[in-house]
Amino acid sequence: MGYKDLKFEKNALFLVTGGAGFIGSNLCEAILDMGYKVRCLDNLSTGRYENIEKSTLNPDFTFIKGDIRDLDTCMDACRDVDFVLNQAAWGSVPRSIEMPLLYEEINIRGTLNMMEAARQTGVKKFVYASSSSVYGDHPVLPKQEGREGKLLSPYALTKRVDEEYGRLYKVLYGLDTYGMRYFNVFGRRQDPNGMYAAVIPKFIRQLMDGQVPTIHGDGRQSRDFTYIDNVIEANLKACLAPSEAAGEAYNIGAGGREYLIDVYYDLCKALGKDVEPEFGPARPGDIRDSNADISKARQMLSYDPEYDFEKGINLAIDWYKENL
Repeated sequence: MGYKDLKFEKNALFLVTGGAGFIGSNLCEAILDMGYKVRCLDNLSTGRYENIEKSTLNPDFTFIKGDIRDLDTCMDACRDVDFVLNQAAWGSVPRSIEMPLLYEEINIRGTLNMMEAARQTGVKKFVYASSSSVYGDHPVLPKQEGREGKLLSPYALTKRVDEEYGRLYKVLYGLDTYGMRYFNVFGRRQDPNGMYAAVIPKFIRQLMDGQVPTIHGDGRQSRDFTYIDNVIEANLKACLAPSEAAGEAYNIGAGGREYLIDVYYDLCKALGKDVEPEFGPARPGDIRDSNADISKARQMLSYDPEYDFEKGINLAIDWYKENL
């Protein structure tokens, strides 16, 4: 079962931080479509108001422009909330290498502020974004919770620290926390612009604009590309998960493995382009191969992803064709 048939209390209120971003805005829209109330907190530093413009027309939606680095803002946002879906963070491994102090402020202190606010206001479930980057240089595939290597970037470090705080907030304070280790999420509304854009939307945009994309490395690096609707399912099922499953982090992927060069040629074919890519040096901090073992999430969260890579990428391409 996906997420659309999940049932919560009639007047359930969800707080989505980073709700104007790629994942956050999709969560807001999905929850509103299910008939529940959404409060969105975002400072619009990386999120975009256009992503939530449609949601603002819904009387069950409230937007708060604010920053998770401010505890008072977090406290106000959490009041009367049942479920927190904490997506507010700065992504991008390369950018974190350039700006480690900012990542510390936002991804660690900001997340800690949100956990503390959730604890003090009596939130039932606190679901937060982690990342597959926490696996670092551990070579074994598929990636399995409990088998992590040495971290390769400040971004990965911030997510590992968030997971440790999540564990402690469950053990020490009884707050039910659930970490979502996202594996290369893609889909509608993912920003294709800028030097830190994710690879799938960036390639699509460049190919549609007649540019020659650059692949960093030899193209044989692999990823478990995960469609956005799988991530929505995981977040909402975590809100219904038993308390015994709290204090843990879970792989949220599709369970597949795609090589970047193959993805590139698939996009060329789908877009009717015949463009050979350029190749550049591998990026510092990037994991070479990534493939999720999702058995723990299946067992503990009832996570059962509906979208494999092929189904998801076709939907994503259709969306970009209509919206770029």
